[in-house]
Amino acid sequence: MTPSPAYTLRRFGRDQAAGIRQILLDVHADAYSGETDEFHDDTRFTWFVDHWSALDGFDCVIAYDVDEPAGYAYGAPAVHGREWWREYLADAPEAADTFSLSELMVGPKWRQTGLSALLHDALVGQRPEPLAVLLVDTEHPRVQALYESWDYRKVGERQPFADSPLYAVMVRGLPGP
Repeated sequence: MTPSPAYTLRRFGRDQAAGIRQILLDVHADAYSGETDEFHDDTRFTWFVDHWSALDGFDCVIAYDVDEPAGYAYGAPAVHGREWWREYLADAPEAADTFSLSELMVGPKWRQTGLSALLHDALVGQRPEPLAVLLVDTEHPRVQALYESWDYRKVGERQPFADSPLYAVMVRGLPGP
């Protein structure tokens, strides 16, 4: 593992989303440069950034290496009564408040430095919701294993869009083993 640089973390909400939009797009473009997967292209990702950053409770943490954005994590609370992940559990917990982690992205030159854990903890670890949910491409078992090491549990699989990959539905904060 490469030694970790000293990062500066900055938190942003929906009111600051317009000011960080290009940073989110630029880090994504860097992370996916050379990829040919249309689902993760820049145009599609712009739609996701605009969608998520407009949600009530949008929360984003960006890590800077000096002045250069190195990565970020963002998401928003799930709408009450629309916790879609519950359909994958026979016995869903009574607690309903859920934070939906939409993106955790680290630029290539900062990978394997511990930055993803730092970003995750700074975002999800500071949330009041007892549960967190995310989707992980089933073609990336190492990423799924990383989330499992952070106490997420796979509860099913989902393809949210006709042209999207198949994702593992992962929930953190569930009772039981």
